[in-house]
Amino acid sequence: MEREIKLVTTFFAKVYCVAGWMVLLMFVMPRSSGLAQATGATEVGPQKIILDTDIGDDIDDAFALALALSNDRVQLLGVTTAWGDTDLRARLAERFLTRTGHGDVPVSAGPKTEAGSTFTQARWAKAFPEPAQGWPNAIDFVLDAIRHNPGQITLISIAPSSNVGALIDKDPATFRKLKKVVIMGGSIRRGYGDLGYLPNRGPSAEYNIKMDVPAARKLFASGVPLYMMPLDSTQLKLDEIMRATLFRQGTPSTDALALLYEQWTASTLNPTPTLFDAMAVAEVIDPGLCLTQPMRIEIDDQGYTRVEPGMPNANVCLQSDSDRFFHFYIPAILDGNESGVSR
Repeated sequence: MEREIKLVTTFFAKVYCVAGWMVLLMFVMPRSSGLAQATGATEVGPQKIILDTDIGDDIDDAFALALALSNDRVQLLGVTTAWGDTDLRARLAERFLTRTGHGDVPVSAGPKTEAGSTFTQARWAKAFPEPAQGWPNAIDFVLDAIRHNPGQITLISIAPSSNVGALIDKDPATFRKLKKVVIMGGSIRRGYGDLGYLPNRGPSAEYNIKMDVPAARKLFASGVPLYMMPLDSTQLKLDEIMRATLFRQGTPSTDALALLYEQWTASTLNPTPTLFDAMAVAEVIDPGLCLTQPMRIEIDDQGYTRVEPGMPNANVCLQSDSDRFFHFYIPAILDGNESGVSR
């Protein structure tokens, strides 16, 4: 009988001991994890990004560039220009950077291509001189940046994938050392002009994918973590009230955006910009603005991005809150630290 009592006593002692440790861990572990996360954030600092853009046709690239410059959560290592007249695009980007006090951010030009789009902001771009030696090679710039910062750089692609395809062709192993790629591209359920108010008309062949299907396919097969902001979540209309809020501030950035907007709207006869590309930059700064889900995406010959069964190759945002986005975007632009002088 004494032996049985001793065994029971020992059993309950062990139970209480284990329970005590569990209670202790419940209080200690979250605090330790939180400390580790906070420490990690401090050590990592701003996220290193490169912006690959076809700035100069639609106006949303300029608004995306302004956001990349305005937030201290990201460090813009460089701007690369893609598709069409990449030299003229580089002049536009360089003028914008210089005008807003970021002339130290390097600009490089990718391979030129045939493009049927209209360069709506060419007059503003041509007012800035070209460098005597020409523009640095964008492909070499990106690969060198990755080699010096393996696993740390996010490439934000808001253009047709001509530069991305060239990067993969030249050095696929180095390309795979990107931290991730974020693209504005594709269409899953909603096409152009579908803002969710009317019955769904189905997807569109989105411009950035359609213009260079082979290059886009290379990206989706690359194995690099890929975040996709399709038409479903990027048709964000900058209405007249928000435009007035931005343009009347008179900062170097908002003045540049206002001038580019005037040239764009005069060319297109469209008064309301859609900030497709700005969402790709916003996703890097605040992923909560466009929550993603893993999908297997295949691209057909017409440039449609189809969801197929199989292992996911992209994280796709299918829905965003326009009001929430602009409550993030406008204060970010207006609070940005600028020291530029108009030019």
